Amino acid sequence: MDKKIDQIIRKAMDGGEINEEELLGLLSVHYLSEESFMIRYASRKMSEAASGGKAEVHAQVGIDNGPCPKNCGFCSFAAVNKVFPQPMVRSLEEVIASCLTLEADGANAVYLMETAKYPFADFIRMAKEVKAALKPETTFIANTDDFDDDGARALKKAGFHGIYHVVHMGEGTTTAIHPRTRLKTIAAAQKTGLLIGTAVEPIGPEHTKEEIIEKTMLIREIRPVHAGAGGRVHISGSVLEDHGVLTSAQTSLIIAAVKLAVGYRVRGHCGGLEIGAMTGVNLTWAEVGSNPRDTETNTVKGSTVKLRQDELREAGWEVLEGPSAMFGTTA
Repeated sequence: MDKKIDQIIRKAMDGGEINEEELLGLLSVHYLSEESFMIRYASRKMSEAASGGKAEVHAQVGIDNGPCPKNCGFCSFAAVNKVFPQPMVRSLEEVIASCLTLEADGANAVYLMETAKYPFADFIRMAKEVKAALKPETTFIANTDDFDDDGARALKKAGFHGIYHVVHMGEGTTTAIHPRTRLKTIAAAQKTGLLIGTAVEPIGPEHTKEEIIEKTMLIREIRPVHAGAGGRVHISGSVLEDHGVLTSAQTSLIIAAVKLAVGYRVRGHCGGLEIGAMTGVNLTWAEVGSNPRDTETNTVKGSTVKLRQDELREAGWEVLEGPSAMFGTTA
């Protein structure tokens, strides 16, 4: 065991804040080395301590798809990727039915997701209808396009408790969105009392350790309710296809290193579940409807809430019952 890596791990587990150089050290070990397994172990123990040993399954309903002008190279909705040539919007009745099913299945939070092309005013109108149909105590999260202070207040008034929002890897280069725009949205949400969930994603083989470190330190400053890391998903024909994707084993080291960097104050940690659940991942999703990581018009990602819960239990987690403890329930 490398003495320097051991010292960094112990510092993080003792509640110390590791710096950029130390995070670089963690990310630089071979993903099959003894050190990498100790980093994963530490991440798991820290996630358990941060969440009281409880894992959560959240559920997301995608309401539309189609060619999006933001052209995020990793996204199946990107117009440049030519996956969905025509826009499609699910009916309000379909969306509500999906949300109610996921709620009944025991999801700890229900997310409503739109593409950046979908009109924000329409999203708010739909959200109010969905919120009225859900139980009052159900945690309700928005995954939406960037917005200003007025947009944040509209989301809050519609009943959302928080948002999922990311400054993506390659933001502004492989997307048509400036990183500053993402940060302004997060600031507007926090000012209005909306909680933030985020992650270092989507990571590909072309991304440097320095880029991962930059995004991790940014997340630490944001102080989200959950962080994490995720590898980019393969989308056939996408503009990023030639770069390939990381393996689950490679990604799991990044997931663990990010946990050591963000520390105990971040209750939730997300990422690929297969290896990740043994590595510190205590948050995963069941997803229905449209999805930016798939090429089907109406898909199911992450299978059902129950199967996701079972997968977490198989990895030794106790699954929380009731509304999300990560986001809380005060709208």
